[in-house]
Amino acid sequence: MFHLLREFLRFLRQEKKWWLIPLVLVLLLLGVIFLVSSSSAIAPFLYPFL
Repeated sequence: MFHLLREFLRFLRQEKKWWLIPLVLVLLLLGVIFLVSSSSAIAPFLYPFL
């Protein structure tokens, strides 16, 4: 897992694609929100935000 992250960061540095970092972070955040909202007791409170 850490090898993949290190390789991805090396790619970003080499190709000067720093604009991909916020995009990846937003996608990861949305994935975490979907996982939490589908299997949690707080799911009814998250529905207005989805």
